[in-house]
Amino acid sequence: MTQPPNSTEAAEEERQQVEELEEAEEDKHGKGTWKHAAVHVATTIATPAAYAPLPFALASLGWPLGVSSLVGATLATWYSSLLIASLWKWDGKKHVTYRDLAQSIFGFWGYWSIAFFQQVASVGNNIAIQIAAGSSLKAVYKYYHKDGDLTLQHFVMFFGIFELFLSQLPDIHSLRWVNALCTFSTIGFAATTIGVTIYNGKKIDRKSISYSLDGSSSSKIFRAFNALGAIAFSFGDAMLPEIQNTVREPAKKNVYKGVSAAYGIIVLSYWQLAFTGYWAFGSQVQPYILSSLTVPQWTIVMANIFAVIQISGCFQIYCRPTYAYFEERLLSSETATKRALLRNKLVRLVCTSMYMLLITLVAAAMPFFGDFVSICGAVGFTPLDFVFPAMAYLKARRRRHQNTKMYLSLLLLNFAIVAWFSAVAVLGCIGAVKFIVEDVKTYKFFHDM
Repeated sequence: MTQPPNSTEAAEEERQQVEELEEAEEDKHGKGTWKHAAVHVATTIATPAAYAPLPFALASLGWPLGVSSLVGATLATWYSSLLIASLWKWDGKKHVTYRDLAQSIFGFWGYWSIAFFQQVASVGNNIAIQIAAGSSLKAVYKYYHKDGDLTLQHFVMFFGIFELFLSQLPDIHSLRWVNALCTFSTIGFAATTIGVTIYNGKKIDRKSISYSLDGSSSSKIFRAFNALGAIAFSFGDAMLPEIQNTVREPAKKNVYKGVSAAYGIIVLSYWQLAFTGYWAFGSQVQPYILSSLTVPQWTIVMANIFAVIQISGCFQIYCRPTYAYFEERLLSSETATKRALLRNKLVRLVCTSMYMLLITLVAAAMPFFGDFVSICGAVGFTPLDFVFPAMAYLKARRRRHQNTKMYLSLLLLNFAIVAWFSAVAVLGCIGAVKFIVEDVKTYKFFHDM
């Protein structure tokens, strides 16, 4: 006859069951702290590819309009990020992706609209930053091998291979240490580039620097349109719900703190680099600020290395929506057997290889960094970062607060944001398309920029 377990064994078994349930609940709600959220948000937004074009954007708009556009975009995206974070479990349910959140508020069309804009943003962003990473790698190579034969396309390909390796990590939370390194690289890049920019600016004869808007009236208008798209790109954060899903409870409070901390880094880096870059080189500043710097060479090399490290993490954040879309449909939910685990790894390898092949091919064939930045900002990030958050918050909170003064104030503010940035999206797209067409006519495919 089987003997009943003694009380000690029963208590131990019960304790193990409780620990397993607690671990499962922790996995369900995420493990990250507000610091992890800050690192992920900073890595997503504050990339060298995002703020390196800002001096050129200011040069295309002039001091008054450029400064006001930059400051306005900073405040608007910080506010919009807080709105998205506040919608966590707004209906009592957990929505772990941007698409799911949109579906819960706007239904079928919300899901597919966000899916479209998110893919445009993530693919366009990764094309642009892969071009930037390739340019930085080439600059480092040329410093040590001035007569070397390797072209930009080689370095775009090398970077693509490295990203394919990182793509085998399962999720955003598994990238936390990569993104922590990337955040330090963001600060390193900003500090180095700002310092070298000021140094170069003092070396230049200040009387030779012009801040006037060059060109015909039509070219000035299109450059201004293009600049608005570039500024919108600089604040791209199409992944906040996915990041919030990795954060432990209270998720809202942790993400509020994380977003605000990340924007502290953004203000310190974006504004200083934009203002010093335009001050130093005036209307002649290049679309990628590092291309305008000349001395001292070793510091420029260091800035390029920081740029590559940071971009490697940002690339991973933005490719995850595409990976998730295919993995939801192709990966097996059965992971208890070695065969199932092997199958899932092979599926992931195939999907990520196809994605990296496409991104690398386009980046190598059309290395027009500034144009991709503008069109990606206009078509992808503007709807996700400015328009949707304002509309979603108003609809989700309408029943609860529709008769309060606070709600009416938010209604006016949110509609103003929607109207202005919808116009920015249209104008930025027009400017970007025009310059892409001109560049395709001027340069051959796979041109070594």
